[in-house]
Amino acid sequence: MLLPLTSTMASESETGAPDPGAGSTEARQGSERGRRRRQFLITATSTLGGVGVGAAAVPFIRSWSPSAKARARAAPVQLDISRLRPGELLTATWAGRPVWVLRRTPDMLSALEQPNLLARLRDPESTVDAQQPDYAANPFRSRRPEYLVLVALCTHLGCIPDFRPRPDDGPSGVPWHGGFFCPCHGSMFDLAGRVYKAVPAPTNLVVPRHDYVDAATVEIGRDGAA
Repeated sequence: MLLPLTSTMASESETGAPDPGAGSTEARQGSERGRRRRQFLITATSTLGGVGVGAAAVPFIRSWSPSAKARARAAPVQLDISRLRPGELLTATWAGRPVWVLRRTPDMLSALEQPNLLARLRDPESTVDAQQPDYAANPFRSRRPEYLVLVALCTHLGCIPDFRPRPDDGPSGVPWHGGFFCPCHGSMFDLAGRVYKAVPAPTNLVVPRHDYVDAATVEIGRDGAA
């Protein structure tokens, strides 16, 4: 803001135009008043500019720190699973995302190790480390085989897949052992959240950090020793 103002004042003094009041006391006094006025305008403009920059910096600096709401969304959550019956799926929210807790039946667990299913999975051994903690890199992708904890977002475009646990409830024409199906683009996952081959989703569903506070409570977002 100061550069255009300074440039304009300089151009007027360099034109060489005659001063109609030159040589008179009144002219000298007017010139002095004009000089003081120009100095006031320049000083005021500089001060306001500095205040504007300072005021703008405050919200910018504050934006470097996460808000209280963001910290609350990322905080661990505890879920009561005491009433979750075998075969049932519990849906909750953690870190602003939907999460599932599935209590698997013995039949569901046995299906996870069937060779004809494993042959159709892209990553049956859970080799992509970012998709689960180390303690969930097993055939069940869980700390306790009976319970599966997942982030309920398809790894393709973040849609929420359907829960289709029955072998007769899968996509048409696909051998199905129960699992999760994303109707948006056709991605499929088994009952451990492992992705099928030849679907848009590139990786298994995410297993978040979690631990069991007691037999009836799971905490998502924090874990203890594996």
